[in-house]
Amino acid sequence: MELLERFASGDVEVFEFLFRKFQGEVYRWIVRIVRDPGAAEDLTVETFWRIYRAREQFDPARGFGPWARRIATHVAVNHLKANRAEARRSEDAARVSVPSAIPDPALRREVSEKIEAAFGELPARLQVAARLALVEERPYEEIAEALGISRNGVKSRVFRAVRLLQRKLRKQGIVP
Repeated sequence: MELLERFASGDVEVFEFLFRKFQGEVYRWIVRIVRDPGAAEDLTVETFWRIYRAREQFDPARGFGPWARRIATHVAVNHLKANRAEARRSEDAARVSVPSAIPDPALRREVSEKIEAAFGELPARLQVAARLALVEERPYEEIAEALGISRNGVKSRVFRAVRLLQRKLRKQGIVP
């Protein structure tokens, strides 16, 4: 607790310690959201810059990790909003599971790309909730904490995202 109080009061050495300790966790969290390791590196630096600037708002009685994850989520969502067209062209289509009932690898790749493109077209707040819940299989409680919403709010966003994805895929001739 004393360590976190020192961070909140502006101790640079403690900030550097927390940076080293949580850098990997924050980076992995951001990669899950933005799907781009290069962008995640930059966004991790941006996250820690924001953490340092907001240190006076940090409550030492609460955990640093969840607070850092929440800030990282906001940074990643802002990135998705700003780079929506880029997010649609994500090279990570392989992470989206395509039914193995599609025997043709070329057709399966095409379906996977269409699913990933449909994900990229979702509003950023729905995209993040759906990607973390459906693709990354993170617990709703963890997603809720990172997004600063309730567990039911996460469920609602995932439900709306799935409905939008189904509509988009049906328009492309893919029956989910």
